[in-house]
Amino acid sequence: MDLNSYEDIAPLIGEKAEEGVKLLQNNPQYIQHFLGIILDSKAPDYKEKIGKLTKEIVVTLNDVHNYDDFQRLITSGYFIPTLLERSVTELTFSGMENLTSDDSYLFFSNHRDIVLDCALLDYVLFQNNKQLCEMAFGDNLMSNQVAETLFRLNGGIVVKRTLPLREKYIESIRLSKYFCETILDRNKSIWVAQKSGRAKDGIDETSPAIIKMLYLSMRKSKIPFSELINKCRITPVSVSYEYDPCDINKSREEITKLFNEGTYNKKKHEDLISLVKGLREFKGRIHVHIGKPLTDKQYDDHNEVAREIDRQIHLNYKLWPTNYFAYDYLEKTNKFEDQYKDFDTEKFLSRYCHLNDDVQKYALNAYANPVRSYLKELEK
Repeated sequence: MDLNSYEDIAPLIGEKAEEGVKLLQNNPQYIQHFLGIILDSKAPDYKEKIGKLTKEIVVTLNDVHNYDDFQRLITSGYFIPTLLERSVTELTFSGMENLTSDDSYLFFSNHRDIVLDCALLDYVLFQNNKQLCEMAFGDNLMSNQVAETLFRLNGGIVVKRTLPLREKYIESIRLSKYFCETILDRNKSIWVAQKSGRAKDGIDETSPAIIKMLYLSMRKSKIPFSELINKCRITPVSVSYEYDPCDINKSREEITKLFNEGTYNKKKHEDLISLVKGLREFKGRIHVHIGKPLTDKQYDDHNEVAREIDRQIHLNYKLWPTNYFAYDYLEKTNKFEDQYKDFDTEKFLSRYCHLNDDVQKYALNAYANPVRSYLKELEK
């Protein structure tokens, strides 16, 4: 694999990684700014804690020489534990027995939070001594050199979104080839969302086009479709949040689209605002389930692969009281009342009482839809 041909999109390695580390060490205010997002600024020891952590991270960066080091020592060592302490009640996981420590995987995950979905997967992999993964991010999040350095030093792969249609297609093929070669030639794992953008409606469905691109990118090698799927060890991942900090924002955006004939013009820095909100605000409990790799079956086409990814994500999604109650409330049933008997339903509904009916209903459906997806799978 010629890594030089992917220098503009691949995670930082070698001298580039060392330069990225120096940039952060020479500008500790950027580290402090990120810590300011995930720390509780109202805590009495906030100033003392942010200063102490910043100094510790700057020193620890001396031991960072590649993105594996950064993920282990900085992201998993400081950033994620700090975030969990502030805005997560409990982080749990399951399915680790489906992975080996030596193999690489192409993780196909549902997508709810801009950066946390993959960061939490990486964190539980680290906690269980499994291989960490590179992560695909849209270039819309890389607003400046420092932001890009942080992402790519953490194993980030740049997905170029703002290109003309034909160039975008060519770049998608190139990106897909990078995914395949990274797994097949370098034995490095990769995280990718199951479709472009977050599932704002709570419906997690894989885009078959992403699977098709993988195959098209490797057609010169003449590897059969099913063999490629098996060799890439595609692994479905379900990330389940008890509360979505961006639920109201997502609902307003989608309702606006509905009334504007499918268009929505994002404001400047809107994605970054959502990123900060998702990191900072309360998420309750989070569960990460790692499914079974697609390595033991003959797959005829990309639709069949997408269907199997969806099946595993839907059945392994951890349903919380927020999901069960929203389903019963909207369906006007008490089918799952045992699942939320100790849940404060009135307090939950009060989150949305100030919204108009359309936005309120959309937000509640986003919680109810994973239950619907689960039930549909049971019927098949």
